[in-house]
Amino acid sequence: MGVLSQLGLGLAKTREGLLGAIRRLLPGSRKITPELCEELEAALLSADVGAASVSVLMEAVRESVRQAGEVDASSVRAVLKKVMTERLRAGERGQAPFGNGASPPSLPHVVLLVGVNGVGKTTTAGKLAGQFVKAGKRVVLVAGDTFRAAAGEQLEIWGRRVGADVIRHQAGGDPAAVAYDGVVAALARKADIVLVDTAGRLHTKSNLMEELRKVKRTLGKAMPGAPHDVLLVLDATVGQNGLAQARQFHEAIGVTGVALTKLDGTARGGIVLSIAGDLGLPVRYVGVGEGVEDLQAFDPEAFVEALLGEPEES
Repeated sequence: MGVLSQLGLGLAKTREGLLGAIRRLLPGSRKITPELCEELEAALLSADVGAASVSVLMEAVRESVRQAGEVDASSVRAVLKKVMTERLRAGERGQAPFGNGASPPSLPHVVLLVGVNGVGKTTTAGKLAGQFVKAGKRVVLVAGDTFRAAAGEQLEIWGRRVGADVIRHQAGGDPAAVAYDGVVAALARKADIVLVDTAGRLHTKSNLMEELRKVKRTLGKAMPGAPHDVLLVLDATVGQNGLAQARQFHEAIGVTGVALTKLDGTARGGIVLSIAGDLGLPVRYVGVGEGVEDLQAFDPEAFVEALLGEPEES
């Protein structure tokens, strides 16, 4: 199955809602009315596209109507695809490609994974490790979630499964200390990539966010310039609540990219547009299934095509 097909299946719930609304509202060539615009706007909001992004999209649709006088479902899709792609690309501006050696060639690229509880950080770290190892990279996984004993064990299992080294301390230890040791070990082993897992924490808890800042500072002491990426892992099923998480993590620690998990389990896939368009953060990965290959590098054009491409004939 191709990447676009996998993504299309993963976006089935969101796609069904949006395309279903467009087909229902615009079954053929017809003049769009203010009432139809309102219904289309409601469909976009129900997909958790977000108020700011919906406003931009609907203005583009209305401008198209003003210019052409008539629109059909195909025309609306074309307008939405163009503007959505532009919004998604906005999050990438000024950002280096993820994990591409932004650090000096002789040093590993250090990635700090952060997020609230239960979003899939440890699983995301394992899947990323598998993809990097498959690409020929030497990877070190660092079990920085020292509060949940199962997290270290889970990372060990991932390490054995994909062929990555794992650095961990005893449960209850200092997460900054294990992060430091992980980078030191990666330097000694001439690793290419270091993926530092962290404990889930509420973005509203200042003491826990300060602990995260300490981990980040400690990584910089182990290797100047680290971490080179701070990857925020978000659960797509929470919709617009994820936007608040992204905003506060970004303000607290400086997020460089987002991995959006469980996209296949929600009709709220529009959150991708809010993250990129409203916050200006690049979406790096989307999770559309359980397998290692189902954590996909995010491609704005492929995402929009999977979401709003031609519907299959029934």
